[in-house]
Amino acid sequence: MIAITGVSVQFGGQFLFDDISLTITPADRIGLVGKNGAGKSTLLRLIMGFMKPETGAINTDNHTTLGYLPQEMPVNSQKTVYEETSTAFAEVLALQQRIEDLTHQITHRTDYESADYLKLVAQLADSQDHFQQLGGLNMREQTEKILKGLGFVNGDFDRPLKEFSGGWQMRVELAKILLRKPSFVLLDEPTNHLDIESIMWLEDFLVHYDGGVVLISHDIAFLNKVCNRTVELVNGKAYDYRVPYDAFVELRRQRHEQQVSEAKRQEKFIDHTETLINKFRAKKNKAKFAQTLINKLENLEKVEIDDLEKDAIHFRFPDAPRSGRVVVNMEHLTKNYGATQVLHNVNFTLERGEKVAFIGKNGEGKTTLTKIICGKEPFEGVCQLGHNVAIGYFEQRQAETLDGNKTVFETIDDVATGEMRFKVRNLLGAFLFSGEAVEKKVMVLSGGEKSRLALAKMLLEPVNLLILDEPTNHLDMRAKQVLKDALKNFNGTLIVVSHDREFLQGLTDKVYHFRNKNIRSYHGDIYDFLHQENMQTLDELGMKSRTEAPKPAAETEAKQERINRWEALKNLEREIRKQENKVKKAEQTIAQLENTIAQFEIQMADTQFYAQPDEQVKKAMTDYQHCKQQLQSEMENWEIFLLELEEVQEQKKQIEQQ
Repeated sequence: MIAITGVSVQFGGQFLFDDISLTITPADRIGLVGKNGAGKSTLLRLIMGFMKPETGAINTDNHTTLGYLPQEMPVNSQKTVYEETSTAFAEVLALQQRIEDLTHQITHRTDYESADYLKLVAQLADSQDHFQQLGGLNMREQTEKILKGLGFVNGDFDRPLKEFSGGWQMRVELAKILLRKPSFVLLDEPTNHLDIESIMWLEDFLVHYDGGVVLISHDIAFLNKVCNRTVELVNGKAYDYRVPYDAFVELRRQRHEQQVSEAKRQEKFIDHTETLINKFRAKKNKAKFAQTLINKLENLEKVEIDDLEKDAIHFRFPDAPRSGRVVVNMEHLTKNYGATQVLHNVNFTLERGEKVAFIGKNGEGKTTLTKIICGKEPFEGVCQLGHNVAIGYFEQRQAETLDGNKTVFETIDDVATGEMRFKVRNLLGAFLFSGEAVEKKVMVLSGGEKSRLALAKMLLEPVNLLILDEPTNHLDMRAKQVLKDALKNFNGTLIVVSHDREFLQGLTDKVYHFRNKNIRSYHGDIYDFLHQENMQTLDELGMKSRTEAPKPAAETEAKQERINRWEALKNLEREIRKQENKVKKAEQTIAQLENTIAQFEIQMADTQFYAQPDEQVKKAMTDYQHCKQQLQSEMENWEIFLLELEEVQEQKKQIEQQ
């Protein structure tokens, strides 16, 4: 178990975390969500012990082990893919060497009856038993299974790891974590380095993993499939929802609406209380009560409204210049890199207005084909662009084309036209540039920031064929939605290479699957394709989907816990409404009594009042005193009702934070 208790962290005088507490169990599959900069990666580093909190503590028991995959890490291994992955079995390999040493000693001794010989035999037996318990007998089988699941093929195992790109090297680091089988797996954007098929394999692996999982991801489909719990970091607080991402979004919306409503009620309460204070503070017999109200306001905890992501801005691409009916035409296209053939005899036609997705395992030629269309790679066969085709191309290294001497704002402002000239800051904000960040020089930006800026710039250029190669890797959910909405309204032709199913859904109307050096088309979007191919693909990976397996007891218990929590919240909401009605009714009665008393006092201030018969004066004085007694009683009731309302609201708040 991981216990996070009262943890606070500050950067530059601002609280990143302010007294947050969480308990993480081996049954949890937690998705950490929140805006960029909310502290998601920092929380993982705190759990790993790479950072220390200013206050609070993070504790685990002696048997808890952790496996951590950061977004990026240097890998300088000189080993082969298989050798580097096998380092995950360090203890097993040490035992294997010990068994070989003991076997060698026993083989070359003849003192079979001696105590030393019998001791060696016992040590060998113990080592062999431990070796089997740690999975030493099927170590190679496990290693190959994990590597294949993450997209490697048999021919890759003996290749030097340094020959592979950074993304593939990160897959090996992920494989090592999964093979070690730690008590808790902590993953920071693991899908950035994976293709769709590997993501689906990882989903299935994590769902059935025998331990806890805490992951950061902007891939909504991945979060929904893997996670049974969502923790949102916002404004220094951690909100814990024991539901997958989609359900969390709805609960968060309700929470935000409730905060707005409570803030309005609190503001009304403050105004009314201040009115009463001003009314009673000058009266001797009410001064004590007025001071009580003053103390109450001073100790009142202000309702905070979470600074959630603002609604995504909406903008349209510049109108695409009209192209010919055929935008791209390929016939018998082949592409070789030396002795390695990537594409063979490809025939492909793209017509005006089509929006298509290129998907498939990494290394199957998706990026290569986009570069061929853009004229960046030589090839054999035919590849022709249609009449008046203007290409906008976003490649994974697009950031290198930016002018490092310009500021972020200048980079976008220079290409913005029409009404977008007045929305440059909004567009930059959608891609996570705000405040002083828009005045930074491009040369000082991180790789991810440059990539986002290059994408924002490309969206403003008038083209009629957009080609996007993995555009979402450095975008959060809001920025992805901005891009997706803009692409839906784009009136040109689109090719997008992506592994993000949620991003592709509803965006493209045709899927091209790259496999075995060729491509095959499927009409419909990404989920239509997966419906047809999912089982076959996962079978090939040796990891057939187990989605029909019975739900574990922990999941059933968690579901019942969510139901109980929901019922408790509903009951408290009813009680809150009941108490609010009592407060409102008391306030109305107080207002009526105050008005009646004021009328009596006006009458009694008039000298003609006492010219009435004594009986009428006496009755009026009696009624006046009776109203004052009623007001005193009603004021006390009002205070009691307020306290009871606050108690119920606090109970509800505690349950919501559980």
